[in-house]
Amino acid sequence: MGLTLQYGIARIMNLAYGETIIAAAFAAYLLQGALGVNPLLGMLLVLPGGFVFGYIVYGLMMRPLVARSQDRGNLEIDSILATFGLLFVIQGVMLVIFGSNYMSYSFLNVPVTILGANVAANRLLAFVLALTIGLTLYLLLTRTRWGTALRAVAVAPQNAPLVGIDVNRTARFAFALGGALAAAGGVVISMYQTFTATSGVVFTMKALIVVIMGGVGNLLGALSAGLILGLVETGVASYIDPGLTLAATYAIFLAILLWRPQGLFGGAGR
Repeated sequence: MGLTLQYGIARIMNLAYGETIIAAAFAAYLLQGALGVNPLLGMLLVLPGGFVFGYIVYGLMMRPLVARSQDRGNLEIDSILATFGLLFVIQGVMLVIFGSNYMSYSFLNVPVTILGANVAANRLLAFVLALTIGLTLYLLLTRTRWGTALRAVAVAPQNAPLVGIDVNRTARFAFALGGALAAAGGVVISMYQTFTATSGVVFTMKALIVVIMGGVGNLLGALSAGLILGLVETGVASYIDPGLTLAATYAIFLAILLWRPQGLFGGAGR
């Protein structure tokens, strides 16, 4: 959903999105390991940090690209190149600080029985948090004035100034909000999964697939596509072969694109 905001509203294809997720996971790891801070409380610190980071990156790196770009195509190409470099900067810093070893910590790693099946409590919590954050954001964007402004810029950026919307400020806020969502995702992932400084590219690729599957700029589509991919990967890993999860991800991605090239919710009202 964070990448959907950044690409759908700010028109920035952020290839460093996964690195932001991993950086937040390391932040949660440090807070929990060094200070004993519960990851749920740590999220209250990490999430604003992701917002500030996104706000600064847009102001220093992306705003000049937006100012000089003549159309959306040029902006997408420039943003891909810029964030591709940012990817390696963030990754390099994490490698220097944390090394290349896999990291994890124990949090709610206990079984919970649901309908006769045992589920790890930390994974169940991650599912609840993902739904809560996603649906809350969706309601805010569809039921509030500033949410309407964000959607207006996503749908018709050239007409938004006619009704008093500052497109640049709105795009910067959307990009920063996307950074906050990435940070929240990183904290949630760190609760139940091992991670390393170089694993951000996996999350970037999955985020891109989710954005395209759901329909570019559509938040409900991104949430739905993410849930579909999660169910497919879990089903394949549980009943077929864990090694085929990535293949299953791309298979369902291609199937949906062949069925609906514009994505699940492409063309629908944002």
